[in-house]
Amino acid sequence: MKPEQEIRTEGTVHVLDDDASVRTALARLLGAVGYEVRTHASAASFLLEQRSDAPSCLILDVRMPQVSGLEIQEALARLRVAVPIIFLTGHGDIPMSVKAMRAGAVDFLIKPVKREQLLGALRAAFARQKASSVDRTQREELRARHDSLTARERGVFEGVVAGKLNKQIAAELEIAERTVKAHRARVMEKMQANSVADLVRQAEHLRE
Repeated sequence: MKPEQEIRTEGTVHVLDDDASVRTALARLLGAVGYEVRTHASAASFLLEQRSDAPSCLILDVRMPQVSGLEIQEALARLRVAVPIIFLTGHGDIPMSVKAMRAGAVDFLIKPVKREQLLGALRAAFARQKASSVDRTQREELRARHDSLTARERGVFEGVVAGKLNKQIAAELEIAERTVKAHRARVMEKMQANSVADLVRQAEHLRE
C-alpha cells in the first residue's frame, strides 16, 4: 500500500470556507489520503457538528462573509472549543498570520497550498490535539485525587506545599503534630506523590 493510500485514523478534518470549489477540492484531496472530511460554508454549520471531545482539526479561511476567520478563531476560544486550527487563505499578510499564530493556530498557509505542506500541517494539528488531550486527562485525574482529600487533609496539603514544618502546620490547624503526620501520610497516598517535591509540582498544576 502506498503511503498516500494509508487510512488516517487521527480524527475528522473540518473545512470551513465560503468557496464551494475550495471545499470540494480539499474534501477530494484529503479524502483520497484517508481522512474523514466534513465541509462547512459557515461557522454555524461547523459549531452544530463539532464535538470538542472528539479528535478533529479545522482548516479555516480568513476572509469569510459576515464573520472573518480570525473572529471565528476568537469565538471558538471563548466557547472553549478545543480544536487545532490551520488557516488557509488567498488573502493573508504578515500581521494577520502573526495574530493567528499568537492566538494558537497550528499554521497559516497561503492558497494554492502544496499538498505535502497541507498534510504536514494536519499531522502537526492532530499531534498537538493528542498531546493536549493527554494533558487534560492527567489534570482531571489530579483534580479528582485532590477532591478526594478531606478538609483537614487539604489544610495539611497546603501547609506541606508551602514548605511549612509539621509543628507549624499543627499550630495553624490547632491539632497535634502526630495528627499532622498521619494526615500527611494519607495526603501523600491519595495524591500518589512520591516526595514533597512531587506534591509541590502537583499543587502548581492544580493552580494552572
